[in-house]
Amino acid sequence: MPINIRIPPPLLPLTGGKSEIEGTSSSIAGLLEELESNYPGMKERLCDDQGELRRFVNVYLNEEDIRFLDGKDTKINDGDEVSIIPAIAGGSGEGLRCQV
Repeated sequence: MPINIRIPPPLLPLTGGKSEIEGTSSSIAGLLEELESNYPGMKERLCDDQGELRRFVNVYLNEEDIRFLDGKDTKINDGDEVSIIPAIAGGSGEGLRCQV
């Protein structure tokens, strides 16, 4: 059974408009590489130059923030669900943009 990955709207152009895709990696780090391989440009949107997740990118495994698990080393099992969620900041509401 594959892993279900939820993609946020700002990244839909990279996935051809698919809001849910499947993966097979056994860790978040592997999943990031898999995403880049299947959807070029994805990793640079999610990770900084050192390969770490950007601070405004939240990744959840089965609704649990991976920062409270093992970060990028978090293990993934068949049937798990990974959600990529851009952080949203407050403000006046004018010109809201997501930087994912």
